[in-house]
Amino acid sequence: MSYLWLALAIVAEIAGTLSLRASDGFRRRRWLVPVVLAYVVSFGFLALALATGMPVAAAYAVWSAIGIVLVALLARAIWRDPLTARMMIGIAIITVGVVLVELG
Repeated sequence: MSYLWLALAIVAEIAGTLSLRASDGFRRRRWLVPVVLAYVVSFGFLALALATGMPVAAAYAVWSAIGIVLVALLARAIWRDPLTARMMIGIAIITVGVVLVELG
């Protein structure tokens, strides 16, 4: 069950981060509510994942790494944000690091 809570936390965090990008530095104020709501929901689901026994190091590693990867890919697809070879190498290194934490 903890992985379900973590997956929901990740989805909410990605929604919050993409909403933050869409808000254009909160110049588009209509995005303020989705940003805040998504982050509150994300932390709530993360708390549930931890409460069901998931170690905090593993939860945070997976949460942040998947968030980084999916936000980078989605921002590229939605807003044509840059995604260079160097960035892709960084994403690969992050992924390897998370695997090591999980195995740790």
